[in-house]
Amino acid sequence: MASSTSEGSGHDHEIRLWREDDWWIAKDVDSGVTTQGPSRSRALDNLDEAVALHNGETGSQPTDEELRELGIDPAENTTGDQELPDILK
Repeated sequence: MASSTSEGSGHDHEIRLWREDDWWIAKDVDSGVTTQGPSRSRALDNLDEAVALHNGETGSQPTDEELRELGIDPAENTTGDQELPDILK
C-alpha cells in the first residue's frame, strides 16, 4: 500500500479511499461526506460532486419551468412546511 506523509506540513483536506467488494468507497474526512463508485476514479469524481453540494458550491433551487417539466405544480411545491422525520431531528 502506498503512503505519503510529510512531517510538519499541514494538509488542508484528507480523503480516505478503500475497496468493499466490487465498489470503491471515498470519504472526505473533514466533512464526513462519503460516496462510492465502481472504480477509484468514479468514487473520487462522485466525492468531488458530493462535497461541492455539501458545501453549497453547486446546485440550485429548481425553476418553476423545471418543476412543470417534471409534472410538479410550482404552486403546490413548498419547502419546509412539514415537520422533519425523527431520523433528521
